Amino acid sequence: MTWDVVVVGGGPAGMMAAGRAAEMGARVLLLEKNKSLGKKLLITGGGRCNVTNAEPDLKKLLDRFRYEKNFLFSPFSKWDNTDTLKFFNARDMKTKIENEQRVFPASDSAQSVWDVMKSFIDQGKVTVKYDAPVSEILASEGNIQGVTLKDKAVILAKKVIIATGGKSRPETGSTGDAFGWLAKIGHTIKEPNVSLVPVAIEDAWVKELQGKSLEKVKITTIQNDQKQKSAIGKILFTHFGVTGPTVLNMSRDISELLKYGPVDIHLDLFPGIDLGTLNKQLTELFRNESNKKIKNVLDQWIPSGVVPTILEKASVSPDTPCHSITRDERIGIIDTTKALSMRVRGLLGTDKAIVTSGGVELAEMDTSTMSSKLYPNLYVVGDMLNIDRPSGGFGLQLCWTTGFVAGTSAAKDL
Repeated sequence: MTWDVVVVGGGPAGMMAAGRAAEMGARVLLLEKNKSLGKKLLITGGGRCNVTNAEPDLKKLLDRFRYEKNFLFSPFSKWDNTDTLKFFNARDMKTKIENEQRVFPASDSAQSVWDVMKSFIDQGKVTVKYDAPVSEILASEGNIQGVTLKDKAVILAKKVIIATGGKSRPETGSTGDAFGWLAKIGHTIKEPNVSLVPVAIEDAWVKELQGKSLEKVKITTIQNDQKQKSAIGKILFTHFGVTGPTVLNMSRDISELLKYGPVDIHLDLFPGIDLGTLNKQLTELFRNESNKKIKNVLDQWIPSGVVPTILEKASVSPDTPCHSITRDERIGIIDTTKALSMRVRGLLGTDKAIVTSGGVELAEMDTSTMSSKLYPNLYVVGDMLNIDRPSGGFGLQLCWTTGFVAGTSAAKDL
């Protein structure tokens, strides 16, 4: 039997591609190496699943994809974030928008997203074959015949869509196998590397703040005493270092800097407030609480969790009464809050990465259809593509968009 469309990989991009192709009348087989679909989907966003980003301006949305944005205008013109919201809302999955336009299911559960996608492929009568790892793509004279499974079974297809994901979270099945298959038939693969990944820190004080977070701080990378890049957002302290959306989005740049030497991160707890204003605030606070110990007062000015760290870094005894704080000590406290420093030890590995960078070079893809320029009946989607995307719903939106476009194109040309 020759299938109309074979989709390899049952993650978000693969489920969208399979469901869309079936919706258009194609006979679709979805091959999944695991015993169930969407394993990584169920753990995204800490199990809450950041479905998309609600940025209303398409140009601003695509600007977040940085270098590859020009390749994405065509597919996003066919299916964008508003289409994604309509798709899920029309299927009775309510959504909510949180900080930085991040969209989550109202249930706060990735299971809600999984349920919609599973229902979508079921409605299209997609055939799903589980425990079906692929070993190679069958190609000949610029055409794809199908795929071979590891048990040597041959699956024939008129169209093949590769949606196996990158190398992040390999325990979910994303082990990067398909990069080898595609390289073997002539595609250029940029070696995947960790992209959105937490940052390990050397300083002991960071680990002492495990579980605590700071909102709207300015995070700046420093190398050779020179400021590199800055961003304002939330930072979360962990047992290994720091994470949070802003840190994750800076991790790729930190990875590049580490190739050239040590990297420090400076936190500004008061972005946008100058030193003079802070000095007035702190002077007034100490005057109003003159007889109290500074350790019991400073949490009126900065989050209580970082008070011991700030005092230690500023070399001020926590038991000092406010009326005894010298001008130099006060200025030292202020300077510390404006540049709380930590030394980067490195990045966590692919097992902790949300996504990896690298993949199939976009110059070899027709992104208006998501088809290969080398093999017109081969399609590549989602994390398989060499696209740098930030945290905040952009990765899943890329999956929904490219999956939809590939599914549409594959079924349309039958």
